[in-house]
Amino acid sequence: MARILLVDDEPSILSVLSALLKAEGYEVVPALGGDKAKGVLASEEFDLMISDIRMSPVNGMELLKIAHDDRPTMSVIMLTAYGSVETAIEALKLGAFDYVTKPFKVDELLITVQRALEYNKALSENADLKAQLGTKYHLENIVAESAVMQNVCDMIKRVAPTDTTILIYGESGTGKELVAKAIHTQSRRKEKKFLAVNCAALPEPLLESEMFGHTKGAFTGATVNKEGLFEAASGGTIFLDEIGAMPMSIQGKLLRVLQEKEVRRVGSNENIAIDARVLAATNTRLEQLMQEGKFREDLYYRLSVIPIEIKPLRERIEDILPLVYHVLRKESPPGTTPPTLDTEVCAILESYTWPGNVRELENAIKHAITFAKDNKITKDVLPPKIAATPAKSASTSPLSDLDASKCKSLKAFIRAKEKEYLQQVLSHTGGDKEEAAKALKISLATLYRKLPEAQE
Repeated sequence: MARILLVDDEPSILSVLSALLKAEGYEVVPALGGDKAKGVLASEEFDLMISDIRMSPVNGMELLKIAHDDRPTMSVIMLTAYGSVETAIEALKLGAFDYVTKPFKVDELLITVQRALEYNKALSENADLKAQLGTKYHLENIVAESAVMQNVCDMIKRVAPTDTTILIYGESGTGKELVAKAIHTQSRRKEKKFLAVNCAALPEPLLESEMFGHTKGAFTGATVNKEGLFEAASGGTIFLDEIGAMPMSIQGKLLRVLQEKEVRRVGSNENIAIDARVLAATNTRLEQLMQEGKFREDLYYRLSVIPIEIKPLRERIEDILPLVYHVLRKESPPGTTPPTLDTEVCAILESYTWPGNVRELENAIKHAITFAKDNKITKDVLPPKIAATPAKSASTSPLSDLDASKCKSLKAFIRAKEKEYLQQVLSHTGGDKEEAAKALKISLATLYRKLPEAQE
């Protein structure tokens, strides 16, 4: 629930506005006059302040300066009489989000309040994201036991230092945004913003406004000028998820932005220079959409300068158990031992096809952790659909189906299986070699001798 500090020296206005905002579900703290508001601001946190400008002895402009210095993430809306618009404009220059003239229209005020709170939320999320990007999305947090994922990590290292446009392919849930964030955090733009938009989640007019911004009065509800993501991401990265769902009319405008490095807000005739790297992702082959007339060919070639493909989880079985152990460690409280996996569970997890990919796997393990007993995950605590999966055994893959000329020697096969098992045990112990040696019932020296082979 958003907290709003309401400041006015007229009790009647304070009472009416408090009742109005509380009816909308906001928590309202009224302050009769600027002097009282100063004390409240010094001791409490708020998401928004709505203040009259003309008050005595402490007026709204003084409160605005205090808020700007001490509460930089709190939005401020100024209330002003019709004849004092010049003062309100001065307030905007000092950092106010917007102003509303008295007598105000209820709908106009509520829309302005909503937009101010959304702006405040965006500021907080951007600050949180900047902190998270420093730790959560480093390359070492991408589980890459399989050759195809190791290749993806290698691609990230190579393309991150450039400003090249990247197109990331992958089914839903494979981790396309994780790869995009890894590219950003490995780039020279890592100190700037990473902003994402799902092109399939917004209707056409809203998507256009979100990406390119709009001017006040450009359409119904556009009560303030709004910068788009391309402007907001200046110096940083913009991630266009599900680019294949973007309407054709916006595709043309995006092409111009990529070509000219400038954007024009909806309702404006002025071009604004932008400097944002573009990463895009799709779960649909754009070549197919081009053939169907749903995607522009010229935009396709602008976007796919370097393509990166993330294979579905069913095609990289080597990543399944390492991913499981990664989730177990991540979800376990600090200082506790992650749950262990029953042998039958390991076989089931590697046999399931994971149509929802990594996202489904994470949800399944969180489900299992919730119902696990004695710190052990068994078949009965897995989601029913996954628990019902028959575990594959050696008998399901008869050698008669293989080309004998392409079979490995027995020695090579045993080495490969040993390598796979060593990696699984090391993943399970979080890389602790002493614990791994104990679990394997071999000496630490023997483990170290085998490690070079296991890491080839």
